[in-house]
Amino acid sequence: MFQSKGDYDRGINTFSPEGRLFQVEYALEAVKLGSTAVGITTKEGVVIAAEKRLPSSLVVPSSIEKILLIDGHMGCAMSGLSSDARTLVEHARVETQNHHFTYNERMPIEACVHSIADMALDFSDGSDEQKKEEKKKKTMARPFGVALLVAGVDDTLGPSLFQTEPSGTYTKYKAAAIGSAADAATSLLVEHFKETMTLEEARILCLFILRQVMEDKLNSQNVEIASADIKEKNFKVHSVVETEAIIAKLPAPSLPQLRK
Repeated sequence: MFQSKGDYDRGINTFSPEGRLFQVEYALEAVKLGSTAVGITTKEGVVIAAEKRLPSSLVVPSSIEKILLIDGHMGCAMSGLSSDARTLVEHARVETQNHHFTYNERMPIEACVHSIADMALDFSDGSDEQKKEEKKKKTMARPFGVALLVAGVDDTLGPSLFQTEPSGTYTKYKAAAIGSAADAATSLLVEHFKETMTLEEARILCLFILRQVMEDKLNSQNVEIASADIKEKNFKVHSVVETEAIIAKLPAPSLPQLRK
């Protein structure tokens, strides 16, 4: 008979008497250790920005990716285990291509997020036969230790921002933050987010918030920013030069005067 917390967290799908899945909670804690990412939606489009932690000055900054393209009209920022994020993004890319091949249209953002959440929930510690089948499907034997901010523009919802969690939950946001400094970033978003913001103002606010919560000094090498414009309906990761131009617009130390 199970007597302690340690007895319950050995089983991935075992509920404790309090109704908790400890392995999922551990995965959520892994997200809290990850780099911070921020996303903002506007009427003109959606913006996401993410911190890049460089463990050494010898690391090539471009080799660390925190924002990944899923399809031409959407992408995501990650926080948590990068390897888990790549697995989910690869799955999402296959889903979007299959949808385009079948229906000759871009996959709706929410449909793609739904498929990501389904895969995040598809873990098991069942029988050997089940494990063999799971291996064929490339499912995980544990929860994914990563959260994603999926952003994009489609004909159904327009500019959209969704957050996925290791529990398989996904939620749509006007603005959101994930990662180690998510609480502080969320407080700044609540204080300064306006639905009437332009896309350029959203870019400035995203980087301003990251500058406020990051331990290192913000520069074009340790941050990534991407946006999707409702007119072009294309998701674009901004280059180092473009990022430097946005950073140059950040006044210090107060918040930039955003259009009302």
